[in-house]
Amino acid sequence: MGKFTRAEMERAFAHYVDVAGKSIEAWDWRGWANLFTEDAEYVEHSFGTFRGREAIYNWVTETMAPPAGKVWGAFPVRWHFVDEEKGWILCCFINRMADLGDGIVREVDNWSLLKYAGDDLWSYEEDIYNMAEFRDAITQWHETKAASGSPG
Repeated sequence: MGKFTRAEMERAFAHYVDVAGKSIEAWDWRGWANLFTEDAEYVEHSFGTFRGREAIYNWVTETMAPPAGKVWGAFPVRWHFVDEEKGWILCCFINRMADLGDGIVREVDNWSLLKYAGDDLWSYEEDIYNMAEFRDAITQWHETKAASGSPG
């Protein structure tokens, strides 16, 4: 039997998703970063490994700063799996791009491994995705935005 119950992990994951959604709406990443333990490790294969809550906060704030971060509009969950024995959640986040008003939903998947530490905190996250797919989607989003004459 694992250290945490499935119910606790499911609730904590729902909280994580809710806070992430609020963070992108407000463009304020403090609440999301505060979901990690002080000594958490965040592995992001394109940007590096970040150790500690403040390093995670600084990275996400810089990465998601306009104009680059304004590509993203939401991060809904496609699916998730709870491993109670290990205290892990493996999930697929949909990185949904901001709506350009043309009726096309643009999105790419990102798999994440989260390690639960208790008390709504996570000690580890690793994001796994195809960088070429992300790069192509971001390029197409910017080209469509520029062609439409949309501001910002």
